[in-house]
Amino acid sequence: MLAPEDYKRVSFITSDGMFCYIAMPFGLKNTGATYQRLVDKIFQPQLGRNMEVYVDDILVKSKEARNHVEDLEETFVVIRKYWLKLNLEKCTFGSVEDISWVSW
Repeated sequence: MLAPEDYKRVSFITSDGMFCYIAMPFGLKNTGATYQRLVDKIFQPQLGRNMEVYVDDILVKSKEARNHVEDLEETFVVIRKYWLKLNLEKCTFGSVEDISWVSW
């Protein structure tokens, strides 16, 4: 989702009226770079410690298997806070027996 103060930057006028995007349209040229900056910013405390991010691929890593659930939980808190959506077809959870506690 775009911040309301950025709506004017993605507005356009047609013969039917004035419109603006409220979410980043993926047809724009800098979408990848903009999204990369977003994930770098919101996951900054985790990057290099228990996470690696490249555009839309997020890898949550743990030094010890017993900490993996905590590391995933930290990631899910950020995902919920910023209203990110996960593509469940791409999600794989390793070293976790039961993730049913995760509230999507």
